[in-house]
Amino acid sequence: MRAAETRRTTAETEITARLVLDGTGSHAIDTGIGFLDHMLVQLARHGLFDITLAARGDRHVDDHHTTEDCAIVLGALFATALADKAGITRYAHALCPLDEALAEVVVDISGRPHLAWNVTFPTERIGAFDTELVAEWFRAFAMNARITLHVTLKAGTNSHHIAESCFKGLARALRAAVAIDPRAAGSVPSSKGMLA
Repeated sequence: MRAAETRRTTAETEITARLVLDGTGSHAIDTGIGFLDHMLVQLARHGLFDITLAARGDRHVDDHHTTEDCAIVLGALFATALADKAGITRYAHALCPLDEALAEVVVDISGRPHLAWNVTFPTERIGAFDTELVAEWFRAFAMNARITLHVTLKAGTNSHHIAESCFKGLARALRAAVAIDPRAAGSVPSSKGMLA
């Protein structure tokens, strides 16, 4: 079973988490930030990843540290669970609509962390959640999962729909990219022989 778990404690946050790549989409997520919980449920459900995550952070400051640190933890768990990446599909993309919003997410499990973020939000907030934290979450996740990640908004006028289409697109792209390719015979999908 490809899985990983961790506990991360800093002066700003305390997070415990477990990830199962080959799961069913089950989830137990409590970050204290309602909208972030909703997005991480989408990641679990549409990626068919089992995610357990509990976070407490300095939300008296704002939601930034908790949001970013949850992404750091989840990204690191993905990297750990993938181990040497033998047999994975590696590349994948998803076009994910949510009503008027349409996001394209392209993933390369490359070992070279990079985020190309081409998404703008029409509002500064979704309820109490700062929309600029969506990009911060994706950046921290990509850096710690050590993946190349391109996210492009194709259409959208509703900030909630835009964010959700990005998370659902990530879920579907990651689900395809981490899938075992039966034709790969357990080899690492790189001409270098490794994805570091």
